[in-house]
Amino acid sequence: MTKTDNRNATRVALNAPILIESIGQPQIELHPALASVYTRVNPEPSGDKFPGILRDLSTNGAFVAGEALPLLSRIAFSFELEDFGRVEGIGWTMWRREEDCEIPRDGMDAAKLPRGFGILFEAIPLDARLAIHRMVQRTS
Repeated sequence: MTKTDNRNATRVALNAPILIESIGQPQIELHPALASVYTRVNPEPSGDKFPGILRDLSTNGAFVAGEALPLLSRIAFSFELEDFGRVEGIGWTMWRREEDCEIPRDGMDAAKLPRGFGILFEAIPLDARLAIHRMVQRTS
């Protein structure tokens, strides 16, 4: 575990398995007047569960290396957190990297970035969020 500190929320680097499922959003019935002027992102849920690798984690979100989901996909996820146990939550795909890539760096080896996606947490248990906060603080 190492700290990555060039983001808004302090994160810890990990290499832990995570299980992802695209779940979509519940359908809502709108008043006809609103329905005619209302637009909503509504990606289709796949219902398929697939593994990924949790590469970094903050109290607000995470990066998962693996299959790059469509933007704004609503997902369920679960992973084991050191000194805590299983974390289960819901989140949104806020960005994605469709392929592995390398970023050149002056005088250093290129940074190798895997394909995957960034999750913004919608809902995780408060005690899990506090455990993540403590983990991040220990690596600061």
